[in-house]
Amino acid sequence: ETPFDMVDAQFFYPDGPAAAAIARSLDLPLAIKARGADVHYWGAKGFARAKMRDAARQASRLLAVSEALADDMAALGMERAKIAVHYTGVDRDRFRPLQNEGLRRMLGERLGLPLGEKEPILASVGALIPRKGQALVLRALADLEDARLLLVGKGPDEAKLRALADELGVGERVHFLGLLDHDLLPLVLSASDAMVLPSASEGLANAWVEALACGTPIVIADVGGARELVRGPAAGLIVAREPASIAE
Repeated sequence: ETPFDMVDAQFFYPDGPAAAAIARSLDLPLAIKARGADVHYWGAKGFARAKMRDAARQASRLLAVSEALADDMAALGMERAKIAVHYTGVDRDRFRPLQNEGLRRMLGERLGLPLGEKEPILASVGALIPRKGQALVLRALADLEDARLLLVGKGPDEAKLRALADELGVGERVHFLGLLDHDLLPLVLSASDAMVLPSASEGLANAWVEALACGTPIVIADVGGARELVRGPAAGLIVAREPASIAE
């Protein structure tokens, strides 16, 4: 009769409208959280936008992972006063600075890679899809003669990115690591000089937060909640989405 007290959707589309139908049927309160692509991608499509607005009107409370995303939701016609900002969390026991002299040697052994103690190492963590901007990072790497790039993630762009790395002559300095265990990812981030992810759109990327928790500055584009995280040089840089700016 009363199996639970509320319905909570953790992605705005298609989860939000589906959760709204369940909440309406059971006469229960509804909350919906927006992450980024669910609003930016689906919100640009009329059929999805209409369903999202209906679900938002029904919801008792809406959540967004950044102030910027909350403003984008309001621009789609959602009630701004109903939206609370709920920043992306991080497991600080797992994601913490692991700086020590033998870190790169240990990581190199774990990954089977020749990681030098002195060479610049960059990480890029995210799904291998055009929106994340790894192609721009590869083009920037061509201007950074000594740097090595660790690409963490899987996705449909992998073959294109491998071909581009070879075409640019940086194939030997780019390592596709695939999906890493979450116990290994903090080692990669801590061993890197920067985490580079010039996405075209984000809410507040997990990879941004995890890198900063490991003491690693981020180089990202001016999207989503970027300015809410990068509030000084210690946190990193916000740059234009073009190779020269990323390399600089």
